[in-house]
Amino acid sequence: MQIIPALIYTNKCSSKKVLLLACACALLCSGCVTKKRPAFSVSQLAMVRPIVPQPIGVSVADPPDISAELEIVPRLVVPRATPPKPRVAATPAPGPTVAEKPRDPIIAPELSDEQLSVAISATEQSLIVAERNLGLTQGRTLDATQQDLVSKIRGFVDSAREAIKANDWQRARTQAKKAEVLSKEFAPNP
Repeated sequence: MQIIPALIYTNKCSSKKVLLLACACALLCSGCVTKKRPAFSVSQLAMVRPIVPQPIGVSVADPPDISAELEIVPRLVVPRATPPKPRVAATPAPGPTVAEKPRDPIIAPELSDEQLSVAISATEQSLIVAERNLGLTQGRTLDATQQDLVSKIRGFVDSAREAIKANDWQRARTQAKKAEVLSKEFAPNP
């Protein structure tokens, strides 16, 4: 096969043209040709070289005359050598003494004689069981949760006894029942 030199020459020439055209497009697309350099502003020029003030012709031998008038300014805060006296509220004038405020009345439903006897017996039974189960904890080492439970049980027992003194048998029964239920934790398992 024979190569024609004229075809080779045209191929080299066209490849150079394509390469030149690609470079020109790249330059145009990148924006190097269209970008302008920013103009130098005059305000920057002034910042580079500051203006030095001219010296005033004043000699050290001639001090200026300054009038020295002293004004006495009152002090705003007076220093104290001792701390200020404490302010004590005035005691009220003695008047008639107020008697102790009476307790608020307890609102409890009226119980019939039969309901009252059932409440009394249930309260006493629950208190007996709770105190017996608390007696089992004497002499034992208890962890923190058990000690907290014992204190709650004692609180319910005390609250039940206060309700008994106030003849509030319904509240006494509920407090004693709470103490009994909590104290079953310490009862021996049958």
